[in-house]
Amino acid sequence: MVWGGVFLGLLLVVSMFGGGNQAGGTPLLYSDFKDKVAEGKVETVVISDESIVGKTTDGENFSTIPVKNDPGLTQLLEDNGVQYSGKEEDNGNMLIWALVQILPFLLILGIAFFALRQVQKGGGAGGAMGFGKSKAKMLTEKQGRVTFEDVAGIDEAREELEEIVEFLKDPQRFSKLGGTIPKGALLVGSPGTGKTLLARAIAGEAGVPFFTISGSDFVEMFVGVGASRVRDMFEQAKKNAPCILFIDEIDAVGRSRGHGLGNSNDEREQTLNQLLVEMDGFEANEGIIIIAATNRPDVLDPALLRPGRFDRQVVVPIPDIDGREKILAVHMKKVPLAPDVNPRTIARGTPGFSGADLANLVNEAALLAARRNKRLVAMQEFEDAKDKVMMGAERKSMVMDEDEKKMTAYHEAGHALVSLNEPASDPIHKATIIPRGRALGMVMRLPERDNYSYHRDKMHANLAVAMGGRVAEEIIFGHDKVSSGASGDIQYATDLARNMVTKWGMSDKLGPLQYEASQEGYLGMGSTQRTMAGAETNKLIDAEIKALVEGGLKRANDVLTEQEDKLHLLAQALLEYETLTGEEIDQLMKDGKIDRPDEPKGPVAVRPAGSSTVPKAGKKFGGSGDSAPAGA
Repeated sequence: MVWGGVFLGLLLVVSMFGGGNQAGGTPLLYSDFKDKVAEGKVETVVISDESIVGKTTDGENFSTIPVKNDPGLTQLLEDNGVQYSGKEEDNGNMLIWALVQILPFLLILGIAFFALRQVQKGGGAGGAMGFGKSKAKMLTEKQGRVTFEDVAGIDEAREELEEIVEFLKDPQRFSKLGGTIPKGALLVGSPGTGKTLLARAIAGEAGVPFFTISGSDFVEMFVGVGASRVRDMFEQAKKNAPCILFIDEIDAVGRSRGHGLGNSNDEREQTLNQLLVEMDGFEANEGIIIIAATNRPDVLDPALLRPGRFDRQVVVPIPDIDGREKILAVHMKKVPLAPDVNPRTIARGTPGFSGADLANLVNEAALLAARRNKRLVAMQEFEDAKDKVMMGAERKSMVMDEDEKKMTAYHEAGHALVSLNEPASDPIHKATIIPRGRALGMVMRLPERDNYSYHRDKMHANLAVAMGGRVAEEIIFGHDKVSSGASGDIQYATDLARNMVTKWGMSDKLGPLQYEASQEGYLGMGSTQRTMAGAETNKLIDAEIKALVEGGLKRANDVLTEQEDKLHLLAQALLEYETLTGEEIDQLMKDGKIDRPDEPKGPVAVRPAGSSTVPKAGKKFGGSGDSAPAGA
């Protein structure tokens, strides 16, 4: 904008001076001018090298361009009594000419200078002259102060980091006993467990400068930029020591070296090498505590994990029932609750939920209450929100014809009935034939308590339950009418059986050996390979996987064949009520009826003609983290 104004000003000056130097009056040909002089019609003239300006006897002004080296002009003027005078050469025209010539170059230089200044100003934010500058940002209380009071459900991790804060606040308390402040702490945990929240709490509690950066902010397309940014980041930290430096998602820059294609001296590895040197090299970084977070500790370089760089590895786990209750209490402070809301009950029904999942659950419940025009968020909203998060949103607008709805009901009834007859199976939370997410229907099971390991009898029970839907379809509708909806069940059962055989040593024929292992491939691409890949071994592995799945199929078939009358009863109840709770299913199996005051569902909508797509239905095994789409 500034240089645009300068350019317009120069144009105005040129036009002003250029206009002022132009000859005035009526233009004449030089020959006509001489004729007027000879006729005595010219009174006065002013002669210059570029023009002759004069006045006629009639009082009119004129101008003409003279012919160079006309020797008779002066004599002609004297013979006819014309008063003439000369004019000193005006160098202004030369100046204007020069200015007009160099003006484009001045304009280009001005634009380049302006662009360079702008780039330099934005260099720290990634400008062309600031590639090597660190993108670390200092966190201030303007972003919202977070303290350890806002962190719940991960008490052990919090205690580890509270000690670091105490180091910063009162270092003499520890140094007098010979202790030194930890140089770094690595937060390890699943997504959503609160790693970044813990780091922000440290920033809010410590009262020292807190720099935050993401691992991906180091790496650019230009080689050497990442290493330069690491150096600049630590220079900034040294100027503000004591301080805390938080690197989020450090696996983006800290992956194990040696996985590059061809030459391993690539940009990411140079950045990692510089980070290793800065964290613990010849130059000491006193007063700089590095905190990093990752959910992929298995891919990090061993040199990055050793003491002296990361002295502590703090595991941030999925919260247990007590932790979930505390987390819910933190998030529920912001929500007006109805008297019937019991955080303990919600915590018991959400095994496997992370802190982020619970925050989302509370938010979904609040949104549901607002949609229903309620002033308070009641327990019903939390139950509905939990079902939405676990099973997906209801697709009540989806139309299904009678035959497909009936097949869905028998499929889900098969899952539920097998689950009831498998002692190791988790209790049923809900069974529904209302389409949810990508599923036409599902049976949701929730464990009675938090599970940290799984036993063989439960895995066999899960195989049988997964096959229950397929078996029910075959018993009721015949072998030729089995649908494609069981594809998710088959996938789940196959994966479970493969893990039992190749990773968990649960095959009597193959023994307690690991036959498959995950490996880090080129460019970070993972793959699973069999570690004992002989032809006979592979054939035996495949046979054992098939035997396990077929064993689950047989167990499901035995249950459903023997209790076909209960299968009909449960399927008819699903067709009538569409959704049944675990308690209602137990009552139905015990008393043969359901005591529900609600009215049964309305008439079944009919699918338009020509629609033949059969989407997959889903069944989730709640609490264990296992989920398998099941057929409808």
